Amino acid sequence: MKRLVIIPTYKEKENIENIIRTIFSIIDVHILIIDDNSPDGTADIVKSLIPEFEGKLFIEERSGKLGLGTAYIHGFKWGLTRDYNYLFEMDADFSHDPNDLQRLFDACETQNAGIAIGSRYCQGVNVLNWPMGRLLMSYYGSMYVRLVLGIPVKDTTAGFICYRAEVLNSIDFDKIKHIGYGFQIEMKFTAWKLGFKIVEVPIIFKDRTLGTSKMSSGIFREAIFGVIGLKIRSWFRKWPRINNKELLKG
Repeated sequence: MKRLVIIPTYKEKENIENIIRTIFSIIDVHILIIDDNSPDGTADIVKSLIPEFEGKLFIEERSGKLGLGTAYIHGFKWGLTRDYNYLFEMDADFSHDPNDLQRLFDACETQNAGIAIGSRYCQGVNVLNWPMGRLLMSYYGSMYVRLVLGIPVKDTTAGFICYRAEVLNSIDFDKIKHIGYGFQIEMKFTAWKLGFKIVEVPIIFKDRTLGTSKMSSGIFREAIFGVIGLKIRSWFRKWPRINNKELLKG
């Protein structure tokens, strides 16, 4: 069994070494950094650590800021061609607790889930240090997405996720249209329409203490308004059900 944690980065020099060392101290995984040409030397820090973690730490460098969704798709394809069984999405800034990686994996294993989501909203609201405006935008945005798409997920924009390789192999990445935070919604919706079981694992989300947030109201609006287009496109698309009954939602 092989597990890969994919971490997209842009200007994360304050966090990147610490998050890598912390993950490796907690759980037996490999880490792939997808760096979008960070001008602060993030990639150089990662490359300096590769000899210490040879065979476990990898980096893919891209030419610039090409979008969160394309970074993860790049990482998914990289991992799938190397036969990883589980692939995680995770931020570099410690807003996602590395201790929860094992909990996400266990949810897939013990509950036969195709996807385990580190959820901020499945047991109330578990977010620390966010401005009230941002919290309300996120919480009610997820509620809106759930109502429009009919997807039984309370944290639809969550970015802390464990995927089974079978799920990612079943998704046509060329049909994933969103590249910002809407990507997270579209991936969950696509997996659900294909019949995979989704489990939400309650986490406590902590806002970053170092570096600067990449979130903006424009990015969030793109995700929310894109939901209507996603719903309409789904009406005209065939959704083959997956044959592996252990991973089926029903």
